[in-house]
Amino acid sequence: MSTIFFLALTKSRPLRQRGPQPALTDVEVITMQIVGEFLGLDGDKNIWEYFKLNWKHYFPGIGDRTTFVKHLGNLWYWVQRLHAAIAGELSAKSDSVHITDGFPVPVCGFKRAHFSKVFKGDAAYGHCAAKGETYYGFKGHIVINSVGVVSDFAFAAANIDERDVLPENVEGLTGKLLGDKGLIRPELTEHLQMRGIKLEHPLRENMRETRSLAYLKAMKDQRRIVETVIGQLSERFNIEKVRARNTWRLGLRFMRKILAHTVGIFLNKKLGRPLLQLEGLVG
Repeated sequence: MSTIFFLALTKSRPLRQRGPQPALTDVEVITMQIVGEFLGLDGDKNIWEYFKLNWKHYFPGIGDRTTFVKHLGNLWYWVQRLHAAIAGELSAKSDSVHITDGFPVPVCGFKRAHFSKVFKGDAAYGHCAAKGETYYGFKGHIVINSVGVVSDFAFAAANIDERDVLPENVEGLTGKLLGDKGLIRPELTEHLQMRGIKLEHPLRENMRETRSLAYLKAMKDQRRIVETVIGQLSERFNIEKVRARNTWRLGLRFMRKILAHTVGIFLNKKLGRPLLQLEGLVG
């Protein structure tokens, strides 16, 4: 399936203009990434070792680990494009309802943060309201459609206000956008309204509520789907764990986990299964 999308994307723009073709094809590398993520093998080395030991007869050009990891990195642009293409087939941006939320991506334990040199200058302290704790690292931000397809995503230092990240994450969207109390900012609501996006969120206790209880309950029920998606990204794809040593690699890992999740939804749609039932797709 991903092969069809990938070949369509690269048809008018060959990846390499000169030099020898790699022994392991680009499609094979992307396939290995997606399967590896579904199996919980989210480290480059772990994915390479798994296929080297178990599936070399299907991937005879796998080669050494260094070449494989470099190949992974060189495909970052096409991983992003591939996600956009598959998400487009699932109406990720054309839906009338979208939901946004964030999640913590700590780079080390809190007690070690004050002397850790990992991501120094890039990571920062932030607060996770859902877990009620302060952590050191980054924060992931996603926007999904009404059935759980990620339409856009970003990660930023944990101290970056989610209201400042959101405008870039909703490029090309229209309709209703559901968020949490952290998005309360009249200027943001007005800005999005001018772009055709109606931002809806719960109000603080000291704010006057004019919406009906039935409407608020329906909005709360709709927002639960983003909690399910974040739970899958965290538990199955380990998106909250950092196994990189620079922001470029971290971004690449982030992208391919989102791609794997989107591929899972696409396969479920083709197979007539519940869209977010990822168990049993890869065994």
